Amino acid sequence: MQGQWQPPLGYRLAKGVTRHEKNDGIFLLLGFPLKSLSLHPAWKGIIRCLSGRDYVAFQQLLPLIENVDADRVESMLNDLVLKGFLEQQGIPALSELPMVSIIIPVRNRPEEISACLKSLEDLDYPANRLETIVVDDASTDHTPEIVSGFPVRLIRLENNQQAPFCRNLAAGEAKGEILAFVDSDCLVDPLWLKELLPTFKAASVGAVGGRVASYFNTSGLDCYEAANSSLIMGRHAMRSQERDTAFYVPSCNLLVRRSLFLGMDGFREELVVGEDVDLCWRIQDHGLHVAFQPVGKVFHKHRNRLIPFCGRRFDYGTSEPLLQKLHKKRSKKMVFPVGGSFFLALGILAMMTASPMLLIPCGAISIGDALNRWCIVRKKGVPVGVMSILLAVLREYFSFAYHLCAFASRYYLIWAILLLPLFQTASMVIMTMHLVVGIVGYVIKKPQLNPFSFLFYFTLDQLSYQSGVWWGCFRHRAFGSVNPKLVWSAFSGKS
Repeated sequence: MQGQWQPPLGYRLAKGVTRHEKNDGIFLLLGFPLKSLSLHPAWKGIIRCLSGRDYVAFQQLLPLIENVDADRVESMLNDLVLKGFLEQQGIPALSELPMVSIIIPVRNRPEEISACLKSLEDLDYPANRLETIVVDDASTDHTPEIVSGFPVRLIRLENNQQAPFCRNLAAGEAKGEILAFVDSDCLVDPLWLKELLPTFKAASVGAVGGRVASYFNTSGLDCYEAANSSLIMGRHAMRSQERDTAFYVPSCNLLVRRSLFLGMDGFREELVVGEDVDLCWRIQDHGLHVAFQPVGKVFHKHRNRLIPFCGRRFDYGTSEPLLQKLHKKRSKKMVFPVGGSFFLALGILAMMTASPMLLIPCGAISIGDALNRWCIVRKKGVPVGVMSILLAVLREYFSFAYHLCAFASRYYLIWAILLLPLFQTASMVIMTMHLVVGIVGYVIKKPQLNPFSFLFYFTLDQLSYQSGVWWGCFRHRAFGSVNPKLVWSAFSGKS
Protein backbone atom coordinates (compact mmCIF):
# COMPACT_ATOMS: atom_id res chain seq x y z
CA MET A 1 0.00 0.00 0.00
CA GLN A 2 1.31 3.48 -0.86
CA GLY A 3 1.67 5.55 2.29
CA GLN A 4 -0.06 8.89 2.79
CA TRP A 5 2.16 11.95 2.48
CA GLN A 6 3.17 13.56 5.73
CA PRO A 7 5.41 16.59 6.32
CA PRO A 8 8.83 15.71 7.73
CA LEU A 9 9.25 15.73 11.47
CA GLY A 10 9.72 19.35 12.49
CA TYR A 11 9.59 21.69 15.46
CA ARG A 12 9.16 25.36 16.33
CA LEU A 13 8.74 27.47 19.46
CA ALA A 14 5.19 27.33 20.75
CA LYS A 15 2.99 30.40 20.72
CA GLY A 16 3.70 32.62 23.74
CA VAL A 17 7.24 31.28 24.27
CA THR A 18 10.25 33.61 24.22
CA ARG A 19 13.96 32.84 24.51
CA HIS A 20 16.43 34.70 26.72
CA GLU A 21 20.13 34.03 26.30
CA LYS A 22 22.85 34.29 28.91
CA ASN A 23 26.52 33.43 28.84
CA ASP A 24 25.97 30.31 30.90
CA GLY A 25 22.83 29.08 29.14
CA ILE A 26 19.48 29.93 27.63
CA PHE A 27 16.04 30.41 29.17
CA LEU A 28 12.71 29.57 27.60
CA LEU A 29 9.81 31.52 29.07
CA LEU A 30 6.17 30.48 28.53
CA GLY A 31 3.62 33.20 29.11
CA PHE A 32 0.59 31.05 29.98
CA PRO A 33 0.79 29.15 32.17
CA LEU A 34 3.82 31.13 33.33
CA LYS A 35 6.84 28.86 33.59
CA SER A 36 10.48 28.90 32.58
CA LEU A 37 13.13 26.39 31.66
CA SER A 38 16.91 26.72 31.72
CA LEU A 39 18.86 24.89 29.00
CA HIS A 40 22.55 24.09 28.55
CA PRO A 41 24.47 26.51 26.26
CA ALA A 42 24.86 23.67 23.74
CA TRP A 43 21.18 24.07 22.86
CA LYS A 44 21.47 27.74 21.87
CA GLY A 45 21.85 26.98 18.18
CA ILE A 46 18.76 24.77 18.04
CA ILE A 47 16.58 27.18 20.02
CA ARG A 48 17.64 30.10 17.82
CA CYS A 49 16.79 28.08 14.73
CA LEU A 50 13.33 27.26 16.15
CA SER A 51 12.47 30.87 16.97
CA GLY A 52 10.88 31.65 13.60
CA ARG A 53 7.27 31.08 12.53
CA ASP A 54 7.94 28.05 10.34
CA TYR A 55 8.59 24.48 11.41
CA VAL A 56 12.23 23.41 11.10
CA ALA A 57 12.87 19.86 9.91
CA PHE A 58 14.48 17.62 12.51
CA GLN A 59 17.30 16.69 10.15
CA GLN A 60 18.26 20.37 9.89
CA LEU A 61 18.59 20.62 13.67
CA LEU A 62 20.94 17.69 14.21
CA PRO A 63 24.13 19.43 12.93
CA LEU A 64 23.51 22.30 15.39
CA ILE A 65 24.48 20.26 18.44
CA GLU A 66 27.65 18.20 18.72
CA ASN A 67 28.32 14.86 20.37
CA VAL A 68 24.64 14.05 20.94
CA ASP A 69 22.99 11.20 19.04
CA ALA A 70 19.80 11.73 17.06
CA ASP A 71 17.55 9.74 19.41
CA ARG A 72 18.63 11.80 22.39
CA VAL A 73 18.04 15.08 20.51
CA GLU A 74 14.59 13.89 19.44
CA SER A 75 13.78 12.80 22.98
CA MET A 76 14.80 16.21 24.32
CA LEU A 77 12.73 18.06 21.73
CA ASN A 78 9.70 15.85 22.43
CA ASP A 79 10.09 16.58 26.13
CA LEU A 80 9.95 20.30 25.36
CA VAL A 81 6.77 19.65 23.36
CA LEU A 82 5.19 17.91 26.34
CA LYS A 83 6.14 20.83 28.58
CA GLY A 84 4.51 23.30 26.21
CA PHE A 85 7.64 25.10 24.99
CA LEU A 86 7.68 23.62 21.47
CA GLU A 87 5.17 22.57 18.81
CA GLN A 88 5.67 19.53 16.58
CA GLN A 89 4.47 18.43 13.16
CA GLY A 90 5.07 15.26 11.15
CA ILE A 91 5.76 11.69 12.23
CA PRO A 92 9.04 10.59 13.84
CA ALA A 93 10.82 7.89 11.88
CA LEU A 94 10.98 4.31 13.14
CA SER A 95 14.05 2.29 12.17
CA GLU A 96 11.97 -0.90 12.40
CA LEU A 97 8.21 -1.28 12.43
CA PRO A 98 7.04 -3.54 15.27
CA MET A 99 4.62 -6.43 14.91
CA VAL A 100 1.18 -5.16 15.96
CA SER A 101 -1.86 -7.16 17.04
CA ILE A 102 -5.14 -5.28 16.61
CA ILE A 103 -7.78 -6.53 19.05
CA ILE A 104 -11.51 -5.86 18.67
CA PRO A 105 -14.27 -7.22 20.95
CA VAL A 106 -17.75 -7.23 19.42
CA ARG A 107 -21.29 -8.30 20.26
CA ASN A 108 -24.35 -7.88 18.01
CA ARG A 109 -22.87 -5.14 15.84
CA PRO A 110 -22.77 -6.49 12.28
CA GLU A 111 -22.81 -3.13 10.47
CA GLU A 112 -20.38 -1.49 12.87
CA ILE A 113 -17.79 -4.29 12.81
CA SER A 114 -17.99 -4.44 9.02
CA ALA A 115 -17.21 -0.74 8.73
CA CYS A 116 -14.44 -1.06 11.32
CA LEU A 117 -12.73 -3.94 9.50
CA LYS A 118 -13.05 -2.15 6.16
CA SER A 119 -11.24 0.86 7.64
CA LEU A 120 -8.43 -1.44 8.80
CA GLU A 121 -7.93 -2.54 5.18
CA ASP A 122 -6.81 1.01 4.40
CA LEU A 123 -4.19 1.18 7.16
CA ASP A 124 -0.86 2.56 6.01
CA TYR A 125 1.14 -0.25 7.59
CA PRO A 126 2.86 -3.38 6.19
CA ALA A 127 0.44 -6.32 6.15
CA ASN A 128 3.18 -8.73 7.23
CA ARG A 129 3.63 -6.72 10.44
CA LEU A 130 -0.06 -6.86 11.35
CA GLU A 131 -2.63 -9.29 12.68
CA THR A 132 -6.24 -8.59 13.56
CA ILE A 133 -8.08 -10.60 16.20
CA VAL A 134 -11.83 -10.20 16.61
CA VAL A 135 -13.47 -11.76 19.65
CA ASP A 136 -17.20 -12.32 19.17
CA ASP A 137 -18.80 -12.07 22.62
CA ALA A 138 -21.63 -14.59 22.07
CA SER A 139 -23.51 -12.56 19.47
CA THR A 140 -27.10 -13.62 18.84
CA ASP A 141 -27.24 -12.23 15.30
CA HIS A 142 -25.13 -12.62 12.14
CA THR A 143 -22.13 -10.64 13.45
CA PRO A 144 -19.81 -13.72 13.31
CA GLU A 145 -20.73 -14.37 9.69
CA ILE A 146 -19.86 -10.76 8.80
CA VAL A 147 -16.46 -11.03 10.53
CA SER A 148 -15.76 -14.33 8.74
CA GLY A 149 -15.80 -12.49 5.43
CA PHE A 150 -12.63 -10.56 6.36
CA PRO A 151 -9.03 -11.84 6.55
CA VAL A 152 -8.92 -11.72 10.34
CA ARG A 153 -8.76 -14.24 13.14
CA LEU A 154 -12.17 -14.80 14.75
CA ILE A 155 -12.56 -16.16 18.28
CA ARG A 156 -16.16 -17.05 19.17
CA LEU A 157 -17.45 -17.25 22.72
CA GLU A 158 -20.53 -19.24 23.69
CA ASN A 159 -21.35 -17.11 26.72
CA ASN A 160 -21.36 -13.33 27.04
CA GLN A 161 -18.24 -12.34 29.00
CA GLN A 162 -17.93 -8.54 28.40
CA ALA A 163 -15.21 -6.58 26.61
CA PRO A 164 -12.37 -6.81 29.22
CA PHE A 165 -12.49 -10.63 29.12
CA CYS A 166 -12.48 -10.60 25.32
CA ARG A 167 -9.50 -8.27 25.14
CA ASN A 168 -7.53 -10.34 27.64
CA LEU A 169 -8.30 -13.56 25.78
CA ALA A 170 -7.09 -12.13 22.48
CA ALA A 171 -3.98 -10.61 24.08
CA GLY A 172 -2.95 -14.02 25.39
CA GLU A 173 -2.97 -15.43 21.87
CA ALA A 174 -1.58 -12.37 20.07
CA LYS A 175 1.79 -12.44 18.31
CA GLY A 176 2.52 -8.72 18.25
CA GLU A 177 4.87 -6.91 20.59
CA ILE A 178 2.33 -4.08 20.59
CA LEU A 179 -1.36 -4.63 21.31
CA ALA A 180 -3.64 -2.11 19.58
CA PHE A 181 -7.14 -2.00 21.09
CA VAL A 182 -10.03 -0.47 19.17
CA ASP A 183 -13.78 -0.82 19.62
CA SER A 184 -16.13 -2.30 17.04
CA ASP A 185 -18.05 0.99 16.71
CA CYS A 186 -14.92 2.85 15.60
CA LEU A 187 -13.23 3.44 12.25
CA VAL A 188 -9.47 4.00 12.14
CA ASP A 189 -7.55 6.61 10.20
CA PRO A 190 -5.01 5.16 7.71
CA LEU A 191 -2.14 6.71 9.72
CA TRP A 192 -3.48 5.46 13.06
CA LEU A 193 -0.55 3.17 13.91
CA LYS A 194 2.24 5.11 12.23
CA GLU A 195 1.35 8.24 14.19
CA LEU A 196 1.17 6.52 17.59
CA LEU A 197 3.89 3.87 17.51
CA PRO A 198 6.85 6.32 17.62
CA THR A 199 5.79 7.22 21.16
CA PHE A 200 7.17 3.83 22.25
CA LYS A 201 10.68 5.00 21.29
CA ALA A 202 10.73 6.25 24.89
CA ALA A 203 11.38 3.16 27.01
CA SER A 204 9.49 4.78 29.90
CA VAL A 205 6.19 4.71 27.97
CA GLY A 206 4.04 1.64 28.56
CA ALA A 207 0.90 2.72 26.72
CA VAL A 208 -0.28 5.44 24.36
CA GLY A 209 -3.69 6.60 23.26
CA GLY A 210 -4.67 8.73 20.28
CA ARG A 211 -7.39 11.14 19.34
CA VAL A 212 -11.02 9.97 19.38
CA ALA A 213 -13.05 11.97 16.88
CA SER A 214 -16.81 11.94 16.39
CA TYR A 215 -18.08 9.92 13.42
CA PHE A 216 -21.58 11.44 13.28
CA ASN A 217 -21.90 15.14 12.43
CA THR A 218 -25.53 15.94 11.61
CA SER A 219 -27.57 16.49 14.78
CA GLY A 220 -27.10 18.92 17.65
CA LEU A 221 -26.00 16.08 19.89
CA ASP A 222 -23.40 15.11 17.29
CA CYS A 223 -22.00 18.64 17.36
CA TYR A 224 -21.89 18.55 21.16
CA GLU A 225 -20.05 15.22 21.13
CA ALA A 226 -17.56 16.53 18.58
CA ALA A 227 -16.64 19.34 20.96
CA ASN A 228 -17.19 17.96 24.45
CA SER A 229 -17.15 14.17 24.36
CA SER A 230 -15.79 12.43 27.46
CA LEU A 231 -13.45 10.58 25.09
CA ILE A 232 -11.69 13.81 24.06
CA MET A 233 -8.44 13.90 26.03
CA GLY A 234 -7.18 17.26 24.79
CA ARG A 235 -5.52 19.09 21.94
CA HIS A 236 -1.89 18.66 22.94
CA ALA A 237 0.48 15.77 23.61
CA MET A 238 0.48 14.72 27.26
CA ARG A 239 2.19 12.19 29.45
CA SER A 240 1.20 10.93 32.90
CA GLN A 241 2.77 12.77 35.81
CA GLU A 242 2.94 11.96 39.49
CA ARG A 243 0.89 15.02 40.40
CA ASP A 244 -1.89 14.16 37.91
CA THR A 245 -3.33 11.10 39.58
CA ALA A 246 -6.41 10.87 37.31
CA PHE A 247 -4.69 10.71 33.89
CA TYR A 248 -5.78 7.93 31.50
CA VAL A 249 -6.61 7.24 27.85
CA PRO A 250 -9.73 5.34 26.66
CA SER A 251 -9.56 1.73 25.49
CA CYS A 252 -11.27 2.47 22.17
CA ASN A 253 -7.92 3.86 20.96
CA LEU A 254 -5.18 2.36 23.08
CA LEU A 255 -1.79 0.79 22.29
CA VAL A 256 0.06 -1.17 24.99
CA ARG A 257 3.29 -3.14 25.14
CA ARG A 258 2.18 -6.78 25.12
CA SER A 259 4.79 -7.93 27.66
CA LEU A 260 3.63 -5.24 30.09
CA PHE A 261 -0.05 -5.98 29.51
CA LEU A 262 0.34 -9.72 30.15
CA GLY A 263 2.64 -9.13 33.11
CA MET A 264 -0.11 -7.07 34.74
CA ASP A 265 -2.84 -9.62 33.89
CA GLY A 266 -4.48 -7.20 31.47
CA PHE A 267 -7.81 -5.54 32.12
CA ARG A 268 -9.67 -6.14 35.35
CA GLU A 269 -12.47 -8.39 34.09
CA GLU A 270 -14.89 -7.59 36.91
CA LEU A 271 -15.09 -3.97 35.71
CA VAL A 272 -17.75 -3.42 33.06
CA VAL A 273 -16.87 0.28 32.66
CA GLY A 274 -13.76 2.09 33.84
CA GLU A 275 -11.48 -0.83 33.03
CA ASP A 276 -9.35 1.42 30.83
CA VAL A 277 -8.88 3.93 33.67
CA ASP A 278 -7.90 1.12 36.02
CA LEU A 279 -5.37 -0.31 33.54
CA CYS A 280 -3.76 3.08 32.91
CA TRP A 281 -3.45 3.75 36.63
CA ARG A 282 -1.88 0.36 37.24
CA ILE A 283 0.60 0.97 34.42
CA GLN A 284 1.61 4.20 36.12
CA ASP A 285 1.86 2.43 39.49
CA HIS A 286 4.15 -0.03 37.70
CA GLY A 287 6.59 2.82 37.11
CA LEU A 288 5.82 3.52 33.43
CA HIS A 289 4.15 6.42 31.66
CA VAL A 290 0.84 6.51 29.84
CA ALA A 291 0.94 8.97 26.94
CA PHE A 292 -1.63 10.76 24.81
CA GLN A 293 -1.06 12.04 21.29
CA PRO A 294 -3.60 14.31 19.52
CA VAL A 295 -3.05 12.25 16.34
CA GLY A 296 -3.57 8.58 15.48
CA LYS A 297 -7.30 9.15 15.07
CA VAL A 298 -10.19 6.77 15.37
CA PHE A 299 -13.74 7.88 14.55
CA HIS A 300 -16.21 6.82 17.21
CA LYS A 301 -19.91 6.16 16.56
CA HIS A 302 -21.18 7.63 19.80
CA ARG A 303 -24.69 7.26 21.19
CA ASN A 304 -26.43 9.93 19.12
CA ARG A 305 -29.87 9.76 20.71
CA LEU A 306 -30.64 11.41 24.04
CA ILE A 307 -31.63 8.40 26.16
CA PRO A 308 -28.67 6.19 25.11
CA PHE A 309 -26.38 9.24 25.48
CA CYS A 310 -27.56 9.87 29.05
CA GLY A 311 -27.43 6.16 29.86
CA ARG A 312 -23.82 5.88 28.76
CA ARG A 313 -22.80 8.93 30.79
CA PHE A 314 -24.56 7.37 33.80
CA ASP A 315 -22.57 4.16 33.26
CA TYR A 316 -19.31 6.10 33.15
CA GLY A 317 -20.21 7.80 36.41
CA THR A 318 -20.89 4.54 38.26
CA SER A 319 -17.27 3.47 37.76
CA GLU A 320 -15.67 6.44 39.50
CA PRO A 321 -16.43 5.53 43.15
CA LEU A 322 -15.27 1.92 42.59
CA LEU A 323 -12.05 3.13 40.96
CA GLN A 324 -11.43 5.42 43.93
CA LYS A 325 -11.97 2.46 46.23
CA LEU A 326 -9.58 0.24 44.25
CA HIS A 327 -6.90 2.94 44.01
CA LYS A 328 -6.82 4.55 47.45
CA LYS A 329 -3.43 6.13 46.79
CA ARG A 330 -5.10 8.13 44.03
CA SER A 331 -7.63 9.74 46.30
CA LYS A 332 -9.05 12.95 44.91
CA LYS A 333 -7.64 16.25 46.18
CA MET A 334 -8.83 19.81 45.88
CA VAL A 335 -5.88 22.21 46.00
CA PHE A 336 -6.55 25.65 47.47
CA PRO A 337 -3.86 28.25 46.71
CA VAL A 338 -3.56 30.53 49.75
CA GLY A 339 -3.61 33.82 47.86
CA GLY A 340 -6.25 32.69 45.41
CA SER A 341 -8.56 31.49 48.18
CA PHE A 342 -8.51 34.84 50.02
CA PHE A 343 -8.86 36.71 46.71
CA LEU A 344 -11.91 34.67 45.73
CA ALA A 345 -13.51 34.86 49.19
CA LEU A 346 -13.19 38.65 49.32
CA GLY A 347 -14.44 38.98 45.73
CA ILE A 348 -17.55 36.91 46.48
CA LEU A 349 -18.16 38.87 49.69
CA ALA A 350 -17.85 42.15 47.78
CA MET A 351 -20.49 41.02 45.27
CA MET A 352 -22.86 39.62 47.91
CA THR A 353 -22.68 42.74 50.11
CA ALA A 354 -22.35 45.24 47.25
CA SER A 355 -19.20 46.61 48.94
CA PRO A 356 -16.71 47.68 46.26
CA MET A 357 -14.25 48.74 48.96
CA LEU A 358 -13.54 45.02 49.52
CA LEU A 359 -11.93 44.97 46.08
CA ILE A 360 -9.05 47.02 47.49
CA PRO A 361 -7.74 44.15 49.65
CA CYS A 362 -8.32 41.85 46.63
CA GLY A 363 -5.93 44.01 44.65
CA ALA A 364 -3.48 44.13 47.54
CA ILE A 365 -3.47 40.33 47.80
CA SER A 366 -2.79 39.82 44.09
CA ILE A 367 -0.07 42.51 43.95
CA GLY A 368 1.59 41.20 47.12
CA ASP A 369 1.51 37.65 45.78
CA ALA A 370 2.99 38.80 42.46
CA LEU A 371 5.81 40.76 44.12
CA ASN A 372 6.67 37.79 46.33
CA ARG A 373 6.85 35.48 43.32
CA TRP A 374 8.85 38.03 41.33
CA CYS A 375 11.47 38.20 44.08
CA ILE A 376 11.70 34.39 44.14
CA VAL A 377 12.08 33.94 40.38
CA ARG A 378 14.51 36.88 40.03
CA LYS A 379 16.81 35.23 42.56
CA LYS A 380 16.82 32.23 40.24
CA GLY A 381 17.87 34.45 37.35
CA VAL A 382 14.63 34.12 35.40
CA PRO A 383 14.18 37.21 33.15
CA VAL A 384 10.52 37.99 33.81
CA GLY A 385 8.86 41.29 34.67
CA VAL A 386 6.48 42.13 37.51
CA MET A 387 3.52 42.68 35.17
CA SER A 388 3.98 39.25 33.61
CA ILE A 389 3.97 37.73 37.09
CA LEU A 390 0.88 39.74 38.09
CA LEU A 391 -1.04 38.60 35.00
CA ALA A 392 -0.02 34.99 35.71
CA VAL A 393 -1.22 35.33 39.31
CA LEU A 394 -4.60 36.69 38.22
CA ARG A 395 -4.97 33.89 35.64
CA GLU A 396 -4.17 31.37 38.37
CA TYR A 397 -6.81 32.90 40.67
CA PHE A 398 -9.49 32.78 37.98
CA SER A 399 -8.43 29.25 37.02
CA PHE A 400 -8.84 28.22 40.66
CA ALA A 401 -12.33 29.76 40.70
CA TYR A 402 -13.20 27.93 37.49
CA HIS A 403 -12.11 24.56 38.89
CA LEU A 404 -14.25 25.11 41.99
CA CYS A 405 -17.20 25.83 39.72
CA ALA A 406 -16.38 22.76 37.59
CA PHE A 407 -16.34 20.51 40.65
CA ALA A 408 -19.72 21.80 41.85
CA SER A 409 -21.19 21.43 38.36
CA ARG A 410 -19.76 17.93 37.93
CA TYR A 411 -20.96 16.43 41.22
CA TYR A 412 -23.51 18.66 42.99
CA LEU A 413 -25.83 20.11 40.34
CA ILE A 414 -28.35 17.32 40.87
CA TRP A 415 -28.63 18.13 44.58
CA ALA A 416 -28.96 21.83 43.84
CA ILE A 417 -32.00 21.06 41.68
CA LEU A 418 -33.57 18.52 44.04
CA LEU A 419 -33.07 20.63 47.16
CA LEU A 420 -33.86 24.03 45.65
CA PRO A 421 -37.07 24.53 47.74
CA LEU A 422 -35.12 23.89 50.97
CA PHE A 423 -31.78 25.58 50.26
CA GLN A 424 -32.51 28.27 47.73
CA THR A 425 -29.35 30.35 48.18
CA ALA A 426 -26.91 27.41 48.10
CA SER A 427 -28.76 25.84 45.17
CA MET A 428 -28.69 29.06 43.16
CA VAL A 429 -24.95 29.43 43.85
CA ILE A 430 -24.28 25.93 42.50
CA MET A 431 -26.51 26.54 39.46
CA THR A 432 -24.62 29.76 38.77
CA MET A 433 -21.32 27.89 39.04
CA HIS A 434 -22.66 25.34 36.56
CA LEU A 435 -23.66 28.12 34.18
CA VAL A 436 -20.18 29.65 34.42
CA VAL A 437 -18.56 26.31 33.49
CA GLY A 438 -20.93 25.85 30.57
CA ILE A 439 -20.28 29.32 29.19
CA VAL A 440 -16.51 28.97 29.53
CA GLY A 441 -16.70 25.56 27.84
CA TYR A 442 -18.69 27.03 24.97
CA VAL A 443 -16.23 29.88 24.44
CA ILE A 444 -13.13 27.67 24.58
CA LYS A 445 -14.38 24.64 22.62
CA LYS A 446 -16.30 26.59 19.97
CA PRO A 447 -18.89 23.92 19.12
CA GLN A 448 -20.98 24.15 15.97
CA LEU A 449 -24.01 24.87 18.16
CA ASN A 450 -25.82 27.89 19.52
CA PRO A 451 -25.02 28.52 23.21
CA PHE A 452 -28.46 27.46 24.46
CA SER A 453 -28.27 24.06 22.75
CA PHE A 454 -24.76 23.53 24.07
CA LEU A 455 -25.86 24.35 27.63
CA PHE A 456 -28.83 21.99 27.27
CA TYR A 457 -26.64 19.03 26.26
CA PHE A 458 -23.97 20.01 28.76
CA THR A 459 -26.51 20.03 31.59
CA LEU A 460 -27.84 16.60 30.58
CA ASP A 461 -24.25 15.36 30.41
CA GLN A 462 -23.43 16.59 33.91
CA LEU A 463 -26.67 15.37 35.49
CA SER A 464 -26.37 11.91 33.91
CA TYR A 465 -22.76 11.45 34.95
CA GLN A 466 -23.18 12.65 38.53
CA SER A 467 -26.30 10.52 38.96
CA GLY A 468 -24.13 7.53 38.16
CA VAL A 469 -21.42 8.75 40.52
CA TRP A 470 -23.78 9.17 43.46
CA TRP A 471 -25.44 5.83 42.74
CA GLY A 472 -21.99 4.24 42.77
CA CYS A 473 -21.04 6.08 45.97
CA PHE A 474 -24.00 4.67 47.86
CA ARG A 475 -23.61 1.22 46.30
CA HIS A 476 -19.91 0.87 47.19
CA ARG A 477 -20.04 3.07 50.29
CA ALA A 478 -17.15 5.08 48.92
CA PHE A 479 -17.58 8.86 48.77
CA GLY A 480 -14.07 9.95 47.85
CA SER A 481 -15.25 11.07 44.41
CA VAL A 482 -17.57 13.72 45.81
CA ASN A 483 -15.65 14.48 49.01
CA PRO A 484 -12.04 15.27 48.03
CA LYS A 485 -9.24 15.98 50.46
CA LEU A 486 -8.64 19.73 50.82
CA VAL A 487 -5.01 20.81 50.46
CA TRP A 488 -3.58 24.28 50.97
CA SER A 489 -0.81 25.32 48.61
CA ALA A 490 1.64 28.23 48.53
CA PHE A 491 3.90 29.27 45.65
CA SER A 492 7.35 27.64 45.87
CA GLY A 493 9.00 28.97 42.71
CA LYS A 494 9.75 25.48 41.38
CA SER A 495 8.05 26.02 38.02
